[in-house]
Amino acid sequence: MILFLQFMLATIIIFPIIAFLIMLIVCRILKFNKQKAIGLAADVTTLILLFSVPIAIRSLWELSIWIPMLVVLLIVAIIFTYMDWRSKKEIEVGPLLKKIWRVDFLMLSLAYFTVWLVGIAHSVMIFMMIE
Repeated sequence: MILFLQFMLATIIIFPIIAFLIMLIVCRILKFNKQKAIGLAADVTTLILLFSVPIAIRSLWELSIWIPMLVVLLIVAIIFTYMDWRSKKEIEVGPLLKKIWRVDFLMLSLAYFTVWLVGIAHSVMIFMMIE
């Protein structure tokens, strides 16, 4: 049973799109509207992507990006907080955190798919060199 759970967790970390689709299906089964279902699936997937992107980069280039990634995410949060403060003068924490989290989802998704494509290209080039 523990081995099965480890396999499932590893699969979700390696392929976060699976977690996104599972969460989307569960939300739709629970009768959430489409927008809320996609938002909740994105929120859950963001948490998984926080681990998946550094693991993917580490496996490809043996390079740890935890600290630079967290610094970039912090800078994004600072920029959004500043922009919110400049436009409204009073910061509403909930909507601000939601905006930051969704931008983090977009950035991490883009990073993950870029690393994934580079990894595939790298594997194909290695395969072609062997032949």
